[in-house]
Amino acid sequence: GSLVVNYPFDDDEQGIAIYSKSPDDSVFQQLALSYSMENTKMYQGSPCKDMYPTEYFPHGITNGAQWYNVPGGMQDWNYLHTNCFEVTIELGCVKYPKAEELPKYWEQNRRSLLQFMKQV
Repeated sequence: GSLVVNYPFDDDEQGIAIYSKSPDDSVFQQLALSYSMENTKMYQGSPCKDMYPTEYFPHGITNGAQWYNVPGGMQDWNYLHTNCFEVTIELGCVKYPKAEELPKYWEQNRRSLLQFMKQV
């Protein structure tokens, strides 16, 4: 887990972790930022310092392939084959939070979700 919004492309021709710009890169950045800006911890860019001390996402967003390469990912497939604009929202450093922590997650992400929906 992490606390970041990543956007296409998730892979590149070289198969390495490098920025892989889609034709709609600026739109994807806008969508990702609309979410992260409303989540203070995400927007700061280093939410999981205890687990990943060197991980940094400027403004809480990243190009998927720049973070790590995922060949054949659903986000890219939907974009290329159905013109569906998807982003992946990682909601926390812990992949499987305890049930009693879910209300905290809701409060941290409620405004982000509403802002993200307004982008439609």
